[in-house]
Amino acid sequence: MWLGMLLAMIGSWGAENAPVYSFMDHGQTIAYVSDIGAKGLKPLFITGGAITGVFLTLSFLCERWLRHAGQLAPNKGFFDKACAIVSIFFGIAGALGLILLAVFDTHRHPNKHRGFIIMFLIGYLVSAILICFEYLRLGLFYRSRHRVIIYSFALKVAFVIIEVALAISWVVLEGRNTGPKKNTSAVLEWIVAFIFTFYILSFAVDLFPSVRTRRRVPQGEKMVQVEENIPAAATYEHDLPTDNMDETASAANAYRGQHMA
Repeated sequence: MWLGMLLAMIGSWGAENAPVYSFMDHGQTIAYVSDIGAKGLKPLFITGGAITGVFLTLSFLCERWLRHAGQLAPNKGFFDKACAIVSIFFGIAGALGLILLAVFDTHRHPNKHRGFIIMFLIGYLVSAILICFEYLRLGLFYRSRHRVIIYSFALKVAFVIIEVALAISWVVLEGRNTGPKKNTSAVLEWIVAFIFTFYILSFAVDLFPSVRTRRRVPQGEKMVQVEENIPAAATYEHDLPTDNMDETASAANAYRGQHMA
């Protein structure tokens, strides 16, 4: 949804021959995401921000529940569990900032809009940093069994480093009043927005190991099987339907008859 919204907004702006809106700064020719969202595409901006914020928050909550329920590798102590819980609260703050910055657009409410942008950035960045701490501890503990945790940790660390660097540059340039500086700032805002897409998608890497299929069990159940030396086939016997029950029954009867003989 987030990526589709961004592509629709920049595509619409380009299709209109890159208009310069009346509320843009003097000399500025490249529109911010918020500039386009303040015009005719405001309903899309609000809808995209709301859906992204709500479902990303649900992803945080699902990840926490799946670890608690044993479908994902469980937390190993108070520190990583506390990081996970506090990251959810900062993620909710980031989601609220995202929704509110779309509602209070840069044209009609410029001061509130800037404040909610800061709330959005700080909320999700702090949440991502806390998740990195959690995944670092999990990755070190499960490094021999679940390398996917290390991969997810690397993705999130890369996101934090890149976004912090870009956000600082954006804040510095945003304070300049010259047109060329504003254009550079607008480009940075688009880059930050598109990179945020990869952070969202990184949670697919986190949640996928909890999926049950015909050929695999969830990450947490697999750990229990390894610790208790339970064959993987034993799990599927009860969870999955069999299409050859008659043949199995016949084979079992034949085996009993042979044994009795």
